[in-house]
Amino acid sequence: MWSRLLAALLLLPAPALAGVKEKVAAIAPLGVVLVTDAEGNELVAQNADEPFVPASVAKIVTAWLAIEVLGGDYRFQTRFYLDDKRVLYVRGGGDPFLISEELAPLANGLVAAVGKEPITGIVLDASYYPSNLRIPGIEDTDEAYNAPNSALAVNFNTVYAVRSGNKVRSAEQQTPITPLAITQFRARGHNGGGRISLSQNPAVSLQYAGEVIAAFIERARGSVKGKISTGTVPKGLEPVYVHRQSRTLSQILVELFRASNNYIANQVFLEIGGRRLGAPVSLEKSLQVANGMLDAHGLAASIHLEEGSGISRNNRFTARGLAKVLELFAPHANLLHGHDGGMNKTGTMEGVSTLVGYAHTSSHGQVRFVISLASNDGELRFRLLQAIESQL
Repeated sequence: MWSRLLAALLLLPAPALAGVKEKVAAIAPLGVVLVTDAEGNELVAQNADEPFVPASVAKIVTAWLAIEVLGGDYRFQTRFYLDDKRVLYVRGGGDPFLISEELAPLANGLVAAVGKEPITGIVLDASYYPSNLRIPGIEDTDEAYNAPNSALAVNFNTVYAVRSGNKVRSAEQQTPITPLAITQFRARGHNGGGRISLSQNPAVSLQYAGEVIAAFIERARGSVKGKISTGTVPKGLEPVYVHRQSRTLSQILVELFRASNNYIANQVFLEIGGRRLGAPVSLEKSLQVANGMLDAHGLAASIHLEEGSGISRNNRFTARGLAKVLELFAPHANLLHGHDGGMNKTGTMEGVSTLVGYAHTSSHGQVRFVISLASNDGELRFRLLQAIESQL
């Protein structure tokens, strides 16, 4: 460590080094700040070994783990089965992007495979995820970012609708309104437009998924006459149609960073364990895989994960640990698109303001930076970044 710090000292003229450190200390004297160059030499280090709550910048760790385990070209799959009574079984594979724009071509492919003779029932199989799955930090609220995770969910397990008195309609043309959506929005949605997460009760989420899938089958000129229920695919039944998500994992990660969606992050995180250790997925399996990979890179003590989105306050990182992850993730840095147009990711909670990523400097080219502040001033982290960029 001392040799790396000495190398950094030699790279920067002493007045410039002192100037940037003084600037950082003046703006945020208690903040966690670390800046390293492409070789890992530390250019600025302030409280770099102090553990902090990462909030949503934890998604960078999840993205790195997912790229390593699944590969950037990985595609989630949803399987469909049809028995001799024309009952359709849908086995969810944890696809985080079963949204309306995806369900339209899915339904066209499915109807082409099973024909237009009426489907006599839909059975939803979500056994890939345990029914008692809970993510630390996610509470039973109406907030869309707290949507429960599921093996089979549509539109991020949320309902986006417009309510006027007792009347409810879909807020987007591509999404059909369903009976359960109307009931849920009447119970918890405000007048006017808005998005709510579905109930933490898995049965509610599955029923909504079934209703939306049935509606898209009808739009594709298929026919659904029977009821929607839950169950498992009978043994020996082979899939008649397998839908591969049109987005690769890399494309999903771009959207994950753009929207900072906790639901997507944990769907991806859970797939890490499922891929390595088999079905059903579990938080414990994914943490086992994650901790093994972190340990292999000497990060077991500096990156502590409770889940994959950053919503849990029990996640704890150090700046030096996260800077190492940024080094490992550097080949995929272009997946990051921050609010300011840079290659960075923010994290925000009550009393937590973080900013992490890559920046370009005139003297040192691309640098990696970690900023964590015990503050509700979201702009302060960007002022710190601007000061660092201008001084280096």
